[in-house]
Amino acid sequence: MKVIAFAASSSKQSINKQLATYAASLVENAQLEVLDLNDYELPLFSVDKEQELGKPALAQEFFAKIAASDAVIISFAEHNGSYTAAYKNIFDWCSRINQKIFQGKPIVLLATSPGPGGAASVLAAAVNSAPFFGGELRGYLSVPSFHQNFDVDQGCITNPEIQAQLAIAVKALQA
Repeated sequence: MKVIAFAASSSKQSINKQLATYAASLVENAQLEVLDLNDYELPLFSVDKEQELGKPALAQEFFAKIAASDAVIISFAEHNGSYTAAYKNIFDWCSRINQKIFQGKPIVLLATSPGPGGAASVLAAAVNSAPFFGGELRGYLSVPSFHQNFDVDQGCITNPEIQAQLAIAVKALQA
């Protein structure tokens, strides 16, 4: 099973990238590829830019990565209660290739933040919209207070309850 994982963030020290990578490592016998949105930086999407540029190669490459996968794990950072600009931009460009960006793939959606909210607002938006964009939602989880629940040195969840919830969500990718 080929799993694509990424953080919906452009932060080089993204806690969401750490969470997505860890979650993907829990998928048994998976071939894992962790994407970095910084590798898919494009001009800010607009109809004018689309007329000028067409469907940029980086957007096509990102879309193709999803197409070549068997499952997708995304962990969302939250900026002012919503998607990060980096994620929204690649998402908008890819939606012009095909509105069903997730292409029927099973997906697990995650979110975390340093605070107790765990980026729950953006996760709720992603969960509600995923089926519209071709995602077969298998599970989702908000991880609050990242630094109290994740051991950065070990690269794993330390809270047993959160770990159990994550394991259930990830196992559902293989169902």
